[in-house]
Amino acid sequence: MKMKAAVLYEQGKPRPFATSKPMVIEEVELDPPGPGELLLQIGGAGLCHSDLSTIEGLRPRKLPAVGGHEGAGIVRALGEGVTGLAVGDHVVTLFVSSCGACRYCAEGRPNLCDASMSARSAGTLLSGERRLHFSGARKEPLHHYSNLSVYAEYAVVSESSVVKIDDDVPLDVAAIFGCAVMTGVGAVLNTANVPAGAAMAVVGLGGVGMCALLGGVVAGAARIVAVDVNPDKLGLARQLGATDTVLATDKDCVDQVRNLTRGGVDQAIETAGSIAAMQTAYAITARGGTTVTVGLPAPSQLFSFAHSAAVTDERTIKGSYMGSCVPKRDIPRYISLFKRGKLPIDRLRSGTIAFDGINAGFDKLADGSVLRQVLVP
Repeated sequence: MKMKAAVLYEQGKPRPFATSKPMVIEEVELDPPGPGELLLQIGGAGLCHSDLSTIEGLRPRKLPAVGGHEGAGIVRALGEGVTGLAVGDHVVTLFVSSCGACRYCAEGRPNLCDASMSARSAGTLLSGERRLHFSGARKEPLHHYSNLSVYAEYAVVSESSVVKIDDDVPLDVAAIFGCAVMTGVGAVLNTANVPAGAAMAVVGLGGVGMCALLGGVVAGAARIVAVDVNPDKLGLARQLGATDTVLATDKDCVDQVRNLTRGGVDQAIETAGSIAAMQTAYAITARGGTTVTVGLPAPSQLFSFAHSAAVTDERTIKGSYMGSCVPKRDIPRYISLFKRGKLPIDRLRSGTIAFDGINAGFDKLADGSVLRQVLVP
């Protein structure tokens, strides 16, 4: 079938993206789903910092590729062997598929699936196939992005790349659960395991950071300190449940947090993807505390810490990928919390855009002036 999609041909184009146009809107062809795959009509796809990092060239990917890894849609066709879903089901997409057979899947850690990571590097679906092609005379295949490619009207994905959700959740809201919610809320509830009554901090208040803040509210943290360079985001953080806010550009930022929390927080969640943010998160973590990082800086960036202090202070540093989530367990839980008003994810939307606004949308994301814009094809 022919469809419209946003194709990335080249990484590292200069800003403004509205002028350089790294995402090119093309007519492409999509093959029918193969065994274990399904066809989705995309109802919403979020613009995420991981996508921005790819556009900027910080995270190399196979190109040309149809972009997008955070989405939601409606199942329109099933490939051979798909039994857990039906045509018409509403689903959230997962940027890590699960093979069910590798050591990580067997250990209940599908977010680390080896086979999914290999497919991502190759720009294919979990099956190793590519269902995207240029339209017309050009028949060479296009690469899939994160086993998905949801910046399109339709997508063919593996069955293990989706989780069924209630069909009364708006798809432009449901899309955000596919990355920001899993990553942010999961980092708090799964990776950091923040207990009720704890003092925690979130460093970096983008879409993922705000989700982490909301996760802290759900966890029952007694103190939630929000840290960011943008005063407007600090204002929203207070509305969403932060007990304290600190401007990251203040020279005494670290001292402010440590004074507010009697020596530092029990858990600090870094979501900005910068070494400076990670340094701040580590510095505001109390003795015996845990610093969790979910941000993705360039692979060459290194974070260092004092070895002896890590020992004497019994410090823990943990990475969190996809919020350490088991998606089939966690997404229904988070959707339920949203429907009960406990996770007001809809407040993080910064509006919807069409294909012709996608490059300008990434400019706004790079400026830090928005949280979650959602492409509605």
